[in-house]
Amino acid sequence: MTALNPVQDGPPAMTPGDPVSAGSARIFRLIGWIILAIMAAFVANNYLTYWQDLPGISPIFGGRANGNLPMFWSWIQLGLYAFLVLWAAAYVMGTSRTSLRDDSVRITQINTFIVRAAFFAVLIVGLVDSVISFARIEGLLPALVGEHLADELGKSRFRGAYVHMPLIGLSVIIAAFTRRMLGFPWLALLVVAAELLIVIGRFVFSYEQAFLADLVRFWYAALFLFASAYTLLEEGHVRVDVFYAGMSPKTKGYVNVIGSVVLGMSLCTVILVIGMGGKQNIINSPILTYETTQAGFGLYVKYLMAGFLGVFAVTMMIQFVAYFLEGVADIRGEPGGREHDSHSVQ
Repeated sequence: MTALNPVQDGPPAMTPGDPVSAGSARIFRLIGWIILAIMAAFVANNYLTYWQDLPGISPIFGGRANGNLPMFWSWIQLGLYAFLVLWAAAYVMGTSRTSLRDDSVRITQINTFIVRAAFFAVLIVGLVDSVISFARIEGLLPALVGEHLADELGKSRFRGAYVHMPLIGLSVIIAAFTRRMLGFPWLALLVVAAELLIVIGRFVFSYEQAFLADLVRFWYAALFLFASAYTLLEEGHVRVDVFYAGMSPKTKGYVNVIGSVVLGMSLCTVILVIGMGGKQNIINSPILTYETTQAGFGLYVKYLMAGFLGVFAVTMMIQFVAYFLEGVADIRGEPGGREHDSHSVQ
């Protein structure tokens, strides 16, 4: 008789290709995609409720309706949640051979597109709005576009709806056809260039206008809020990891999974609910009123800066889901993992 090897005794270890392993991976994939589906339905219903005056889902649960449309529309909006959740489940079940890491990459690519579109939006809107503001200040706008249109461009609702929104749509199209990575270094350079123009104008030509300072703040806010998800992907966030640095890949996976759910996704949920939970909330209210700064000839982009918080929460939520799936893959020992070398403070 041959003695049993103690290392080989007992049930064999699961590999990513095993049916049992694939089944458990499918559960985590389903969790991730359902989270994204619920978030997408929430954002879509926020638009339908507060921009299109649909009643929202609150009347179904005894809450107050928005607008005067019948409650039938509330059920349609609630059905949007069910539809997207079912779509997420159907996608996961229909792609059973997709690994956790492949899904993580796919989700990151979706996020990259969103942030790329946001980057082009702030770039184009900032430049165009600066030209309009400069022309208004110098009295050039009536000669360029006529008295009536010049007056309309002085109203935030007109400029937001008929200038900014088409430019944002154009940015989405550009992002769809541009596969290169985000230009955050270029945005940082533009912030420096705009600040330099302020310095030169103030101290060399004694010329200073509010729109230049607004442009710096506009781009500066976008740089930090839009780049957060990309920085998370690249392990660029500074964190105190005295213990984390010496952990095994599996233990790091546990830390990343728990951190993504408890700290990351919960924070994004709080931002979305508090910021977009009602018409007067801190994200919805400025956007719905096209809020501007008190400077009469500044940029009309303050309402967009309130929307930056929403973009931040959405993109970080998406990236935390990708991070969650990557962490589960590390715990399961799936091949293809990457070293989590964070920029640490020790």
